[in-house]
Amino acid sequence: MKAPSFTLVQLRYFAAAAELGSMTAAARELVVSQSAVSTAVAQLEKELGVQLLLRHHARGLALTPAGRAFYTELRGFLAHSQELADSAANAGRELVGALIVGCFDTLAPFWLPHLVAKYGAQHPAVSMEVLEAPHAALKQNLQSGACEVALMYAYELGEDFETTRVASAPPYLLLPPGHRLAHRKRIHLAELAEDPVVMLELPHTSAYFHSLFQEVGVEPRVRHRTAGYETVRSMVAAGHGYAILNQRPAHSYTYGGGALVTVALADDFPALDVVAVRMRQARLTRKAEAFVEVCREVGASLTG
Repeated sequence: MKAPSFTLVQLRYFAAAAELGSMTAAARELVVSQSAVSTAVAQLEKELGVQLLLRHHARGLALTPAGRAFYTELRGFLAHSQELADSAANAGRELVGALIVGCFDTLAPFWLPHLVAKYGAQHPAVSMEVLEAPHAALKQNLQSGACEVALMYAYELGEDFETTRVASAPPYLLLPPGHRLAHRKRIHLAELAEDPVVMLELPHTSAYFHSLFQEVGVEPRVRHRTAGYETVRSMVAAGHGYAILNQRPAHSYTYGGGALVTVALADDFPALDVVAVRMRQARLTRKAEAFVEVCREVGASLTG
């Protein structure tokens, strides 16, 4: 089979046009003429024998199905080409360049300070940017190539994603200090069947909590629903009910100074796995592989 003869410049020009949806915008971004971008894309399409972009006079550019598949693969290739140049410039002595990672927003307060500090200490020449986002948005960022790898919970991930388990977060009970069972070390969820619940209401997360109630045949008496993790803790501290959570702060007080009691669940409930997620077809750069390793190290320190 004949080896392709397209150039790295053509690939970069096409990627810019695809990302920005306009030859003009791509030319402005690359500081070249519009004709240079148009010519490069046309030559690339001719070499590949397939149309990558649809040109709409009034609406700019749109990727064809073939162009979308090619662009998905291309982002990883361009990232690796930059890493290759960085490695050559530094004689392979250290990781350098930019790295964009994602982090599930409710995990971020517990994990990010440790991840940023440890990664920065091990790889000071890498500039790491973190995208904090909900679960669905992180999946979109991974699919679009906006980030290489993301720290998330291991739920609702299809076959397109590959995961590396870095920790597990078992569920536990959060009670106000005056609760009748606050003195116990372990409690069966069914013992709280008549108590009001403060529910952390996030996509997927609340479904997980409801599955725990279903497993023991309890219909939760939900008094309050909130998307705020700290709001849940504050409502429990104020005596409005109990809650089930997974991530544990290092102290038992709320922002407002309210006291809380954490109690283990006696039921054999499944823990939520914390995972580093990547696209299955994408090969991680060395910078991203190093981030996954740091996630393992931080996970061991947080749960050890």
